[in-house]
Amino acid sequence: MKRLMMAAVAVPILLACDPPKDAAFVFDEVTYSPQETVFKVFAPESPYSTSDRSGVCVVVDGDSIPMVWKPTVDDTRCIYKAVVKGDLKGKTYEFVVNGQASPGVFAKAVTINGQKGVVVDMRDTDPDGWDQDQPVRRPYQDIVVYEMHHRDFSVGRADAQHPGKFLALTEPWALEHLQDLGINAVHILPSYDYGSVDETRLDLPQYNWGYDPVNYNVPEGSYSTDPSDPQCRIREFKQMVQALHQAGIAVILDVVYNHTYDIEHSNFQRTYPDYYYRVGSNGSGCGNETASEQEMMRRFMIESVKYWVNEYHIDGFRFDLMGVHDIETMNQIRQALDDIAPLIFMYGEGWSAGDCALPREQLAMKANIPQMPRIAAFSDDMRDALRGPFSDDTKPGWLAAPFLSEGVVEAKESLKAGIAGMIEHPQVDYSLVNYSDAPFALEPTQMMAYVSCHDDMCLVDRLKASIPGLQNSSLITDHSSLISLDLLAQTAVFTSQGVPFMLSGEELLRTKQGVHNSFESPDSINRLDWQNKERYPQVFAYYKHLIALRQHHPAFRLGSADLVRRHLEFLETVPCVVAYRLKDHAGGDEWQDIIVILNADRQPSMVDIPAGQYRVVCCDGQIDESGLGEVSGSRVQVAPQSALILCH
Repeated sequence: MKRLMMAAVAVPILLACDPPKDAAFVFDEVTYSPQETVFKVFAPESPYSTSDRSGVCVVVDGDSIPMVWKPTVDDTRCIYKAVVKGDLKGKTYEFVVNGQASPGVFAKAVTINGQKGVVVDMRDTDPDGWDQDQPVRRPYQDIVVYEMHHRDFSVGRADAQHPGKFLALTEPWALEHLQDLGINAVHILPSYDYGSVDETRLDLPQYNWGYDPVNYNVPEGSYSTDPSDPQCRIREFKQMVQALHQAGIAVILDVVYNHTYDIEHSNFQRTYPDYYYRVGSNGSGCGNETASEQEMMRRFMIESVKYWVNEYHIDGFRFDLMGVHDIETMNQIRQALDDIAPLIFMYGEGWSAGDCALPREQLAMKANIPQMPRIAAFSDDMRDALRGPFSDDTKPGWLAAPFLSEGVVEAKESLKAGIAGMIEHPQVDYSLVNYSDAPFALEPTQMMAYVSCHDDMCLVDRLKASIPGLQNSSLITDHSSLISLDLLAQTAVFTSQGVPFMLSGEELLRTKQGVHNSFESPDSINRLDWQNKERYPQVFAYYKHLIALRQHHPAFRLGSADLVRRHLEFLETVPCVVAYRLKDHAGGDEWQDIIVILNADRQPSMVDIPAGQYRVVCCDGQIDESGLGEVSGSRVQVAPQSALILCH
């Protein structure tokens, strides 16, 4: 083997170790040119830099090369550097720190299963026309999010050419379905290199959501057509983004910086032991908890999202267990993204899965969203008000109001808070709201409105599990309560002032056979049943027209707390009914007044409305903006378990 030439010599390393103050350098980086490749790594103190594995070295294609301390203007310690002459394109590398080998924490290309880094010229991974790709970024209030898992969405599709792969989302059937539905942003579950799927054994059944990070800045190999080719996964991910952008659909990446697959084998721990973690704490519920308040972990998160934006043209980020991270880090990420493009969307789970090492007042919890302008959080208040608590699949919510002996008033008030976008509103009593004793949103665009997502029962299953009379409903008919309640729930979500969010397949009456946590269930549980699109065309049509109604009428997406307070007025109703008016051409809407009435009762309900002549645009499970009929006067009857929307 030809010996690689190194342009540095071993020197003693200072023992004191401080995070680097050089803003131009972050963690580890591999800078390629045909003439030389520069390797840098942030690692703890080492008394020597040697070519064996007792110090800090980089192993390039089998050759161990010592790395030396790189002084900076701030006399920063613990940055090590090696310069290797020659063209290393395609060569593998590992950083070895005191005997522990890894690709480093910021690898951009890896071998199969992410075990080693690979030197690449990233321009070689660009598909044709990539330099002309245009990100899809729009005002937050105009976003409609569709959450999907790559396998779920495509593996059950008979005509998919690349089922379960990034490339499935470049195929005409996929793009046409998403465009026809009307969503304008896809939230893809973790798509970086994760640990629970063996990329060398894809012929065997394997499934995972991917919330077990290994290499945060490299696409997952199992979603590529050839995980053994380091460039393939990168190129195909870009092809997916490019195709979605050409269809006018934004790409939102699910990022999981709050924990790693494990500690012992993580790249963080092997590069700099115990630095990146809150040692002994488990706020993630996954056995470890990262320390976002540590300077280099904070920098890692900032630079990682910037890398996905700049290299992969990502349009937004969903932060898993955002409540594990500190507020300052989240605000610095927001600022870094603003410096690139202010319309890059940020939202996350405003909670943790356990107690964190930091006090709650320092964490990016939902209650602290007012301290994080232009970052949104999921509203479990609205979700659980509609269908019941996450912690008990059998306990119903407002959708089952006729069956509730208690809690109907609280559920209704929580739903009203969600409709208003979880902002301060004079007609919302937060003392009755289920999880928030005060508004958590400064603006309605800081609230994600939803009724189900991946890590929970999907809506059909939850309705069947929690509402009497639906548990044994194996067949769904055109007139079933199951369909009626499904459509009613989504009407509340998509006419709310928050940012609407839906789980993929809900438009197909998706079921996961009652499984609540399907993170490693087989395809038979998780895949979409595409035949339902033909079985229940009225369901897809309702979702499609509901989304279009929102998109066509700015009254449903005012985007400003002041405008919501000025134009959204709740009407007096019985507890089983929520009704409100969007008045005075809200948001410049062509309709002067819009009345939305949601009836969860099993009986028709009469509701008092402002006197007038109205056009009916939603009634009995149908939506038609041109009109389904007319009503006049100051009282209107709403059919059982359905929504009525009027305008004039």
